[in-house]
Order: sequence, then C-alpha cells, then structure tokens
Amino acid sequence: MNDWTEDQLDRVGAADQLEVASVRDDGSLRPFTTVWVARVGDELFIRSAYGPENGWYKRAKEAGVGRIKSAGVIRDVAFVPVPADDTALHAALDAEYSRKYGPHHAAHVTATVLGDDVRGVTLRLDAQD
Repeated sequence: MNDWTEDQLDRVGAADQLEVASVRDDGSLRPFTTVWVARVGDELFIRSAYGPENGWYKRAKEAGVGRIKSAGVIRDVAFVPVPADDTALHAALDAEYSRKYGPHHAAHVTATVLGDDVRGVTLRLDAQD
C-alpha cells in the first residue's frame, strides 16, 4: 500500500531532510536518524549513503516498518527494498538526488547517494495506516 496524499508527497518531496526510525521487536521506535529523501512520481525513496552496513539502514530493512517525520508530516511507513536492476527508477532517483541536493552538496551527493553502489541500498517508503 502506498497511501500518500498529494500534500504529503509535495511537502516531504520538497523537504531538505527526513527523519527515519525503525520499529524494535517490542514495538517501540528506535531513535530517529536524518537522511535525504527523493520523490519520483508518487513515491518517496531513501538511500543509505554509507552502504548496507549503515546502522539505520540495517535496522530499517530488518524491521520492515517504522516512522518518518518531515516537513510537518509524521507517518508510519513500510520500508520496501527497491530491486537493484530497476535501471529506469534508479536513473530517475539519481537525477532527482542530483537536482535536489547537488547545487549545495555536489561532491557529497556524488560520493554517497548516486550510482551503482547505492542501487542495492535504496528503500521505497510506503505510507501505512
């Protein structure tokens, strides 16, 4: 299910940052971590800037669910791994990350959230009830 409102997509998609927290086994939330977010069409995505061993990413992938906060939007989400071989989507994500963050963080963006290395550490955020 991907039940974002247009307003939520607009606000989160335009936000500079997103706070993400996965759910522990006991149902409580882990501490929030700040990440960059990209909107492509009617979907929101996050990438692990430092690979598959990044703590927040490992926990989010393992838990499968959590919560995001950004631009006044607070939603429970499912973390859905994006297939690394979806070349069209990854090209669109690279373009959006470059457009959104490149003007102010060009070297960091290129080194951390663009290209083949992050294809396997990309998660789609599906809004949950």
